[in-house]
Amino acid sequence: MVRAAEFPDEGELVVCTVQTVKDFGAFVALDEYNGKEGFIHIAEVASGWIKYIRDYVREGQKLVCKVLRVDKTKGHVDLSFKAVNEHKRREKIQEWKNEQKGDKLFAIVAQRLGIAIEKCFEDFGYKIADSFGTIYHAMEACVIDEGVLGEEGFEGDWIKTFIEVARENIVAPFVRIGGFLEMTCPKPDGAVHIKDALAKALKEDHVTVKVQYIGAPRYRLVVRAPDYKTAESEIENAAKKVLKYLEAHGGEGKFIREEA
Repeated sequence: MVRAAEFPDEGELVVCTVQTVKDFGAFVALDEYNGKEGFIHIAEVASGWIKYIRDYVREGQKLVCKVLRVDKTKGHVDLSFKAVNEHKRREKIQEWKNEQKGDKLFAIVAQRLGIAIEKCFEDFGYKIADSFGTIYHAMEACVIDEGVLGEEGFEGDWIKTFIEVARENIVAPFVRIGGFLEMTCPKPDGAVHIKDALAKALKEDHVTVKVQYIGAPRYRLVVRAPDYKTAESEIENAAKKVLKYLEAHGGEGKFIREEA
């Protein structure tokens, strides 16, 4: 989906296609802004002295650049290629690919509804993008929790079709983190109390918490969640439940977060 804004914001990362390469820089088309032209000065292509600019950029190449300056009156967008590291480049390219996939899936939604895609965007597509960031993110959210559109205030017969298309084409994203519980209980039935305590951590839903036996007194908690923020919260809560139960039955323990 082409951005609603006419120009990108300063500091934004954008996907570009190199159109023309000159000795002093490269002219590019901003793929997400209806092909609007941007310029990368040779000083912003790479660090250090550049002998041949085509060793770094060439016509037809896809680049991820950082927006340095935007002059809306003149229509100029100055960009930096060297300011984007490989990690940020990969993240942005994946985000761009996801947005393209979201647009294709939204076209399928419109087709199944028998409504022109332009009208679908006007009726609910743009609102979804505003609420979730992108159509693709909204579909990901529906795969994880099909009630999320209703929670965001959306309603209409189109929701069922939107969820169906999302579930048919998107695999829910998940992250996995872990940590260790060191637990002891000196009571005669201490092993039973430890087992019962660990059962307090188990959870199955869009977030799963599992227990792995390492070897007494150590046990591993593994959390699978849609994102790191949720995962961190869930593993902390699970560990607290386990330790609280164990301490109430005469045992003691501690939780050690596993290094990433």
